[in-house]
Amino acid sequence: MAPDDEHYIGYTFTDVARLLRTVFERRVREFGLTRAQWTVIARIYHRQGLSQSDVADILEIEKASAGRLIDRMEVKGWLQRRDDASDRRVNRLHLTPAAERLHAAIWPLAEATVDTALGDLSLDERRQLAKLMTRVKGKLQALAEHDPEANPGRGEDTRDQEARAL
Repeated sequence: MAPDDEHYIGYTFTDVARLLRTVFERRVREFGLTRAQWTVIARIYHRQGLSQSDVADILEIEKASAGRLIDRMEVKGWLQRRDDASDRRVNRLHLTPAAERLHAAIWPLAEATVDTALGDLSLDERRQLAKLMTRVKGKLQALAEHDPEANPGRGEDTRDQEARAL
């Protein structure tokens, strides 16, 4: 017997993530950027020099789609492409001062959105939730990395390598 929607944790995870995104998007609508653009700005802020492939992986989109997104962000004056010192085929992405100001304006809204969402939890409950969610995330990352069903592209390469080894 399948659990009802209200008590199934998978639905709860999905609903919490969707609602968090919805509330956050409403709070930052006035800045005129998409969730994907914000994600790129936030990630590059913490890891200057990401590549287009890194951005595609983070957003779970094709490299060509990431390239178009990066092009639009470059036109808006938020990103700069810089040559990679060791690989001429790779451009490294860096935030412009305009994007750094945008990050400074939006990051407090992101933190406030999470704080509001967790407002009914005590500090200990928040720490416990963060610890538990980090464990779940780690387990899922390991599954995605090693499970051919969770990551078909990587799984095919692994199966091909294993077949050649036999």
